Amino acid sequence: MLNIFKKATPEALAEIAEEMRVRKTEQLILLFSMGSQFDHLIVQTLSRLGVYCLVADPATVTAKDVQLLKPAGIIVSGGPASVHNEPPPFDANIFDLEIPLLGICLGFQMWAKHVGAKITPHDKREFGVHTLKLRGEDPLFAGLQKESQVLETHGDAVEESSALTNLGSTDNAPVAAGRYRHLWGVQFHPEVRDTTEGEKIYDNFCNICGITERFPAHSEAKSKIEELRKQIADKKVLIALSGGSDSSVVAYLLKTAHEGTSGKIMGVYIRGIDRPDDEAYVKKYFDKQDWLTLEIVDATDNFLQALKGKKSMEEKRVAMRAVYKEVLEKKIKEFGADFIAQGTLYTDLVESGHGHATGARRAQIKLHHNTALGFSVPELIPLETEVKDSARSIGRDIGVLEDLLVRHPFPGPGLVVRIEGEVTAESLKIARAIDGIYIEELRSADLYKTVWQAGATLTRSEHTVSKGDDAGSGHVVALWAVWSVNGFTARFAQLPYDFLDKVSRRITNEVREVGAVVYRISDKPPSTVEWG
Repeated sequence: MLNIFKKATPEALAEIAEEMRVRKTEQLILLFSMGSQFDHLIVQTLSRLGVYCLVADPATVTAKDVQLLKPAGIIVSGGPASVHNEPPPFDANIFDLEIPLLGICLGFQMWAKHVGAKITPHDKREFGVHTLKLRGEDPLFAGLQKESQVLETHGDAVEESSALTNLGSTDNAPVAAGRYRHLWGVQFHPEVRDTTEGEKIYDNFCNICGITERFPAHSEAKSKIEELRKQIADKKVLIALSGGSDSSVVAYLLKTAHEGTSGKIMGVYIRGIDRPDDEAYVKKYFDKQDWLTLEIVDATDNFLQALKGKKSMEEKRVAMRAVYKEVLEKKIKEFGADFIAQGTLYTDLVESGHGHATGARRAQIKLHHNTALGFSVPELIPLETEVKDSARSIGRDIGVLEDLLVRHPFPGPGLVVRIEGEVTAESLKIARAIDGIYIEELRSADLYKTVWQAGATLTRSEHTVSKGDDAGSGHVVALWAVWSVNGFTARFAQLPYDFLDKVSRRITNEVREVGAVVYRISDKPPSTVEWG
């Protein structure tokens, strides 16, 4: 699947057409990601509204590319740049295409300057929650209260001008929202929860764009449930649970499909190369349910045996995949399962080289742990026709809790790719401990949902330590976190120093094998999101 739109090549347009077929839509919103830490929240918000959001590279996409793509609407996000001294790369001709466009913060300032409004650095900058006071009527704010809370984080301001219509203000922003013909803009961030009516603003913008084909989550869920019911009524189904969104959605589909029948569901969680956060989520949401029996299998020794001597990431991925299948096969026999279910997505199949719907050969990008394993019983993969966003939409429709749907992405091979070199009992223990501390503190500081993904990597480097009156050496731990919309590109998250200081102190104090903690500040590209 196309991760980011860079040019309207025949190949790119064909991939977009394929994804739109999968999503059952002929309309999309094109999001120019200008580098805001909240860009991924825009994609998530549109996903909840059932709208396909394609991310575009502002440095390479031109007005001609946009014309060939024919999006229903355009969003230009916020970002760290300034229209004064570091104008971001962007083809301003896009503003003249007569396509409905919503500028967020920097995006608003960019089009406002383009149409002749004055943008000035303000002495009174706005950071945090402020009160938006609307002026007059406009479809972007249809159904909103005249005053509501919004989150602002900007230093430059759009001044009053005859070049645009002022739609609203805050205490320090004379033009907090504005419009010029087909261009709308806001100085605040509707995608964050602090903006109380933000999702309604995006919904209104989609209506302005004439998007009537929202992803049919309800009909899709109903169709999948009916198909599953035909297959599994009164049958036993084993499902591999990870605590993430995809397997959780499948579990709820099975639950609904089994209602009114004598069918049984067993959920299997495999411990060994997981994070402590994963097991905690599975226990919290799936243990002691009357519709599912949960079993936690400790396969640590199996993984360690299979991983012994394996140092490259590819070798380790293949080794853990074999153990994954072995554990599930054993449980299939013990449970007497008629079927096994997994949260495999269409994207997983494509990236693993299993071809487009056309049957054309597809290159293997990476081998997913849950594809083409050849189980002894029929495999159910009801999300094989879905991508991440549409799978989440189905989950919301059938009652999967948001906490499960918006968890950070985590690779199937787990901690295997967050440990440099050979995986041992000691390195697994350390990796799990440092990850547990890091994620716990991210949640405690209310930072977890502000980043797209975060992790702690146990490196092969060692650092001289002096703990108490003793001296020696300890492992170097590399923390990282990124802001992204889909993982294809990413910016390192600028986490507060006092937060990093607290995490570093906790890790070095509580994990005796660690000698030093560093923070990775590389973007993707050139780095990747995961360490390996």
